[in-house]
Amino acid sequence: MANTLFGPLSGACRVDGLLDDGAWIAALLEVELALSAVAAEQGTVSETDADGVERAVAAVAGVDPAELATESVEGGNPVIPLVKRLKAAAARIQPGSERAVHPGATSQDVLDTALMLLTRRAGHRIVDDLTACAAAAAELARAHRDTPCAARTLGQQALPTTFGLVAANWCAGLDRARVRLGQVLDELPVQYGGAAGTLAASHPHGPAVADALAVRLGLAPQGVPWHTERSRIGELAGALGVAAGVCAKPATDVVLLSATEVGEVSEATPGDSSSMPHKRNPAAAVTARGAAKRAPGLVATLLAGAEQEFQRAAGAWHAEWETLTGLLRVTAGAAARLRVCLEGLQIHEDAMARNLALAAGAQGAGTGHATELVDRVLAGRPQ
Repeated sequence: MANTLFGPLSGACRVDGLLDDGAWIAALLEVELALSAVAAEQGTVSETDADGVERAVAAVAGVDPAELATESVEGGNPVIPLVKRLKAAAARIQPGSERAVHPGATSQDVLDTALMLLTRRAGHRIVDDLTACAAAAAELARAHRDTPCAARTLGQQALPTTFGLVAANWCAGLDRARVRLGQVLDELPVQYGGAAGTLAASHPHGPAVADALAVRLGLAPQGVPWHTERSRIGELAGALGVAAGVCAKPATDVVLLSATEVGEVSEATPGDSSSMPHKRNPAAAVTARGAAKRAPGLVATLLAGAEQEFQRAAGAWHAEWETLTGLLRVTAGAAARLRVCLEGLQIHEDAMARNLALAAGAQGAGTGHATELVDRVLAGRPQ
């Protein structure tokens, strides 16, 4: 379930409704219903029996997540007890229709496919926020294309740059991350292989069922079952980790640039302090950083799980579910909070000029090259 106390602080609530227990159960049942329907289309089960499954899914949809979780312990995943419930409901509602429940599938087929559905839905919300963040950074770059400020290297003032170029660099990273994440999301495939990934239980219709299932659910075709070939999960982990990282970059800059002694930027709705009423903290940037800092560990866990033995893994696959949903949450939190930060960011040009004057010799260097780079970034933005 979502963390109701701390989730909103990081912006994770943007996707919690797409990843909570109710969403998981709905996605698992969506896959089971779609599988029965396409199996009927391909002739592996009867149309009549498949119709009964639809009513059984409606009857099971209200299952208590806590009860299902308890029942899941024995078999190691929630699909096993859910299918038992679904078959019992189908037999009760329309005797014989239980034959069309879970046709030719194994529990990993249903769980992996449901995970891809949830990931795509939550992932597109992240892409939406990354797109808004990039647009806000681009607007800052345009508005402050010629605004001089101090460039800082190794924590110290260096030569002059423009704030437009600072923001353009934010924009470039955000654009790259959101385009790549969108590509990975569009490539997320269905999973359908049966007990050992051979499609033996649905022969000779297995490939056709898998392709039809992908079309029905709006996922990419699988090619071949990928039960222990987890490169897609690794690519997804990398894209989400990079997205969190590019959110952390401008958030970190905002935190430092809004320090009292610097004062070059401030958030439109700064946060309060419980003990120091005079403070106005860059709370959105702070919580964006907080969410993003959790991402690398989750990415590492998913990459470590790529080493999966034989045709079905014992443990490495099981480690993915909560890890991936956790990574989706923290990346969504970073993007959502950065969006709040950048869309209302206030730029203090007088403070930039004051601080720039502190660097001996810096005033002699021009910033025309910086404005040219801003133009290049903005002209080359992906649509």
